[in-house]
Amino acid sequence: MEKIDFKKSMKALWQPPAGKFSIVEVPRMRFLKVDGKGDPNIAPDYARAVEWLYSVSYPVKFASKKELGRDYAVPPLEGLWWADDMSAFVAGDRSNWQWTMMIMQPDWITQEMTDAGIAKASGKLGDPPASLRLEDYDEGLSVQIMHIGPYSAEAPTIARMHDEFIPQNGLAPTGHHHEIYLGDPRKTAPEKLKTVLRQPVKRL
Repeated sequence: MEKIDFKKSMKALWQPPAGKFSIVEVPRMRFLKVDGKGDPNIAPDYARAVEWLYSVSYPVKFASKKELGRDYAVPPLEGLWWADDMSAFVAGDRSNWQWTMMIMQPDWITQEMTDAGIAKASGKLGDPPASLRLEDYDEGLSVQIMHIGPYSAEAPTIARMHDEFIPQNGLAPTGHHHEIYLGDPRKTAPEKLKTVLRQPVKRL
């Protein structure tokens, strides 16, 4: 049985070059999502959201392999980030950050399979977050870059993306700041972490 690795099959979206901005067209994809607010380093809701996403994604993957004969590597954690007052976001006031954490699911994963995964995870974790859901996300035209290093060092690259590359290329931001976490901060040195930084845009 072939095992799909989406980071390889959709390499342009998951493995952009480091230090170089690129413009991509992101197709509609399906995600398991949880919403929340607060500093991800200390907010209990953040840790709970991530735990639930993985605790559902793996049973769904195993069901796909067993019931449909379709195996795949569970994709990495992703996050959409914003603030009602974007100055708080730019200034790094994490207590006012809002977020949607998510893990991509193959397009053949159904709501029924997801519900079964949630039921299985509930046996260990109790009631799921109220915002836990399976939902499509159509990001479309986007600018992205690979950031290598600690999350705390992303700000200069994000500033260059918004203040230089996007306007210089006749574009304007349209949606939430998007990050894809290719490294595990529990196992990887901060200076070696790889994170895709993405911003959906429109042409002016």
